[in-house]
Amino acid sequence: MKKLFITVTAGLCSLLATAQELPLKKEAVFQEGEVLQYKLRYGFITAAEATIKVANSDLKFDNKPTYKLTVDAQTSGTFDVFYKIRDHYDSYIDKTDLLPYFYQENIREASYRRQDKARFTQDAKKVVSNRGTFTTPTNQTFDLVSAYYFARSLDISKIKIGDKFKLNYFLGDEISALEVEYIGKETIKSKLGNIRCLKFSPSIKPGRIFKKDSRLYLWVTDDGNRVPVKAQVEILVGAVTMELKSASGLKYALAKE
Repeated sequence: MKKLFITVTAGLCSLLATAQELPLKKEAVFQEGEVLQYKLRYGFITAAEATIKVANSDLKFDNKPTYKLTVDAQTSGTFDVFYKIRDHYDSYIDKTDLLPYFYQENIREASYRRQDKARFTQDAKKVVSNRGTFTTPTNQTFDLVSAYYFARSLDISKIKIGDKFKLNYFLGDEISALEVEYIGKETIKSKLGNIRCLKFSPSIKPGRIFKKDSRLYLWVTDDGNRVPVKAQVEILVGAVTMELKSASGLKYALAKE
């Protein structure tokens, strides 16, 4: 469950490309007070839920104001009985360029416990965490939470079907890269209505969970918000789907039909 949750979360972040290829919009597409709720389903069973929030922060890094991004994820129903997850993540990002300064996570999964912290120094291409110091390939490296929000604010007005991009993010004790392909446009039926979306396919590695020909698909609203509405991937037995359950405090109206 832990590996699966991380993979799908990475997929939600996967619109990120290098700044040279896809620049940021003039201003962020999200705002203080935005709250998004997701559910993770295995078949017809809701296995986990997550809440993602944007708040103003009193903390400053390099004398610059920041947003505080918070994610709370937990298992539910039968899954909560057999493998309880209570994970909490915080990321502090620059209000202008949306790059992360500081990241921390508190992981509680069954009997497993872990607390990690990381400080990002983008100009020096360095991440310093309690697990060590890591050199990054670019001056835009993210944790999974900050990548999610940065990706939403990219200018993708010129993207074409078949275009591929890569992202770099720090997780655990390594810098990872993920390739993403733009598939096209599609309307998705959701709890919030029929929503016009852009469809992407982030790369995944076959293993104990995924089939050799498995593909992860991600649908993002085709509007000013760029909110991930749905993510889906086939596994060795069945499929896992992450869906947007509710959205409040959005900056723009959703692209409903």
